[in-house]
Amino acid sequence: MASKPAEVTGGVDVRDGAGGDADVYRSEMTPLQKHVAFFDRNKDGVIYPSETYEGFRAIGAGVVLSAVSAVFINGGLGPKTIPENTKTGLKLPIYVKNIHKGKHGSDSGVYDESGRFIPEKFEEIFKKHAHTRPDALTDKELKELLQSNREPKDFKGWLGGFTEWKVLYYLCKDKDGFLHKDTVRAVYDGSLFVKMEQEKQSAKKK
Repeated sequence: MASKPAEVTGGVDVRDGAGGDADVYRSEMTPLQKHVAFFDRNKDGVIYPSETYEGFRAIGAGVVLSAVSAVFINGGLGPKTIPENTKTGLKLPIYVKNIHKGKHGSDSGVYDESGRFIPEKFEEIFKKHAHTRPDALTDKELKELLQSNREPKDFKGWLGGFTEWKVLYYLCKDKDGFLHKDTVRAVYDGSLFVKMEQEKQSAKKK
């Protein structure tokens, strides 16, 4: 069977015939949509657990971490992003266009309710918690950040924030244990994941 024709928009290979879900790539995307779009491996506007797994493997995560992340992320975000009157069964898809609906509580507030990036909130992270050096966070400072963001009895939000930041720290800290500001900034617009995949592919070729 012949593959579907692709349209390249904004540097993204967009597949036709996706029932309108891929339209998110044909218009201006929010930073939050860009953040998750890396994991939409076939760019049809929907992220399935297998794609989340593949995305984590592509940036260097191990098999176990990738598998657990796929179940946790799609299980937590998927149901919140599914359009009304859409039946998905147990597939746990995440719809990129509705990712703002999956925002959890007890977060940093860097994304607003529509998924837009708030520069002041981003700078606030480092002004308040980067005590050792102004452009990076240590593991201890990261714990302080997570605790300061906690809302009373928001256990799901606590778990979501903890998981996101801890995985980022595990994958991206430098040899001295610092998570750099420019790395965190790149996470918020999704460019970090693309860079990490490219670096991993380059390393394989050497």
